Amino acid sequence: MTSDTENHYDQFKGKVIALADSVAYQDGAIISQTLIEKKTGTVTLFAFDEGQGLSEHTAPFDALVYLLDGSAEVVISGKSHNLNTGEMIIMPAGNPHSLVALTRFKMLLVMVKE
Repeated sequence: MTSDTENHYDQFKGKVIALADSVAYQDGAIISQTLIEKKTGTVTLFAFDEGQGLSEHTAPFDALVYLLDGSAEVVISGKSHNLNTGEMIIMPAGNPHSLVALTRFKMLLVMVKE
């Protein structure tokens, strides 16, 4: 981890922030903003434009997805889950998963490594 990355998320320490306002939508893109990056896990904000997504992949760690705005389809091990603002799901380690924006959506992703 570089000091630039550390300084980037240091701006959030000890401050009250509105998560949904901390990352902006961009047409045709996925935008991310790292809030915490540690060896034990990460906390990242994402903004997905409608139709954007992450193709199926696996991760060696559990990941919690919490929707801050909009709606998304999350597929875990072939099972589809539609999430809306205020809802969350945990993607278990080792299970293939993917995401697609049904509408523009923002999410908080918490990866737990230990």
